[in-house]
Amino acid sequence: MTILDKKDGEQAKALFEKVRKFRAHVEDSDFIYKLYVAQTVVKTVKFILILSYTSTFLAKIHFKHDCEPDIKQLTGYRKFFCTHNMAFMLNKLLISYMALILIYGMACLYSLFWVFRRPLKEYSFEKVREESSFSDIPDVKNDFAFLLHMVDQYDQLYSKRFGVFLSEVSENKLREISLNHEWTVEKLRQLVIRNAMDQQELHLFMLSGLPNAVFDLTDLEVLKLELIPEVRFSAKVSQMSSLLELHLLHCPAKVEQNGFAFLRDHLRCLHVKFTDVAEIPGWVYLLRSLRELNLIGNLSSENNKMIGLESMRDLRHLKTLCLKSNLTKMPTNITELSPHLIKLVVHNDGTKLVVLNSLKKMTNLIELELHTCELERIPHAIFSLTNLQELDLKSNNIRTIEEIISFQHLKRLTCLKLWHNKIITIPSSIGQVKSLESLHLSHNKLETLPPALFTLPKLRHLDVGHNSITVLPPDVGLLHNLQHLAINSNKLEVLPKPLFRCTKLKALCLGNNALTVLPETVGQLVQLNQLELRGNCLDRLPVQLGNCRLLRKSGLVVEDHLFEALPVEVKENISRENNVSFTSGL
Repeated sequence: MTILDKKDGEQAKALFEKVRKFRAHVEDSDFIYKLYVAQTVVKTVKFILILSYTSTFLAKIHFKHDCEPDIKQLTGYRKFFCTHNMAFMLNKLLISYMALILIYGMACLYSLFWVFRRPLKEYSFEKVREESSFSDIPDVKNDFAFLLHMVDQYDQLYSKRFGVFLSEVSENKLREISLNHEWTVEKLRQLVIRNAMDQQELHLFMLSGLPNAVFDLTDLEVLKLELIPEVRFSAKVSQMSSLLELHLLHCPAKVEQNGFAFLRDHLRCLHVKFTDVAEIPGWVYLLRSLRELNLIGNLSSENNKMIGLESMRDLRHLKTLCLKSNLTKMPTNITELSPHLIKLVVHNDGTKLVVLNSLKKMTNLIELELHTCELERIPHAIFSLTNLQELDLKSNNIRTIEEIISFQHLKRLTCLKLWHNKIITIPSSIGQVKSLESLHLSHNKLETLPPALFTLPKLRHLDVGHNSITVLPPDVGLLHNLQHLAINSNKLEVLPKPLFRCTKLKALCLGNNALTVLPETVGQLVQLNQLELRGNCLDRLPVQLGNCRLLRKSGLVVEDHLFEALPVEVKENISRENNVSFTSGL
């Protein structure tokens, strides 16, 4: 098959779309056929009426008449034969008229006979199927059959060509040719971007298929395919030696054997988004070099057995499994991953996750996220994960965390995220979790902070923003390793002086409180590079802010009039980053 040029490709694509729409319309309609039948019947009735009228009066038409004028005394004759000088012409016209009437009548009768013949109701491509290699050419009926019948009467070659065009194989070939001519390597390279991870990424959306030119992008690292109905990875995918991450977002994908061998040995990260679990390609579970697998779609409890049909045992190097779905219990077959899985993420859509017993077997987990799972308490199965370092229970319905004392047995737990819940109080047993380095309790209903919280010797990051805390205890000064403190959007009126003994603080978020004064001792925070104060009742900023030599204007979030009220030398000291940038620009 010759390659179409750009203009021919566009014309072929337009023709294909028009015929596809026409097929969808005419295969369910009898309008054209019925209209033609009605017109044929009307014409036949007209012919019968005209024939009856003409035959009735035709015998009464005479071209010669007997004339008996009273002029015998002039001519010597009493009787004459009279005729019009145009009678001869009228005679010929009547003969021609009768001939046309007969021809018209024969055409009507033939059309009526033609209409009720079977090929007008159904047009078969049996001979075309026998003569060609296309066995999927469908027979057509009604209007479409009528049109093809007329084409066939004109030229059988045209109807055969049309039959080949109706083949799904032929349509797919035309679609593939048009797609490959539209999406060239040059056009695809224009869409390649650098993502947040500094990787070369290409995102293709709602195409008819996967262009062959994609396989020529040998430097591509991330390929995102979204809403593409037919994706086929040929052996040419082995050219993409840099490909590490693949996204299949509602894209059923097939892989040729040689192409699968490449993906199996090179692919590291895979994202699959689907409507039903049956849409997950079976070859996904055979990617033995995969490090991260993200499944996004319907994985409800009645479908969990379908997940079990595909063993995950071959995913020998999988480290991260992310399930964004509506689970009511943990799929049992993920325990096959327990020897090597170190991160498990479950993001539910608000469906309550009830059964978590299978977590106990995943003792090698280092990170666990259970978001929007409608949990009311910290699951006991978590306390068996002795290697756990980070736990994130964001956006649940947790009200009490009395079980937190059991975290003392998780000697490696360094990060605990209980944000976006409904926690009212923090128990004193929090002081027993000595390994904690990061604690996130924002967006809860806390009113007080227990003194035991400030006895955690390794705590570096504390976020209690968006609560109802009115007092920050002086014991906060005991957190000598604290680097980030967020207590914004609370009800603080005064900051305790011991807070500024935490000289390792780099970020201090105090915005949207009721503070009236920022103590001068803020100048002791010499490592401070982020300070948020906007939304308080401050009338001035202390001059000692100038001692925070790492603080820049971009890191100081405060009302403009407060900043402008600072002495000139302090403002210049804080704004010197802009000056340096401007100088370097020159």
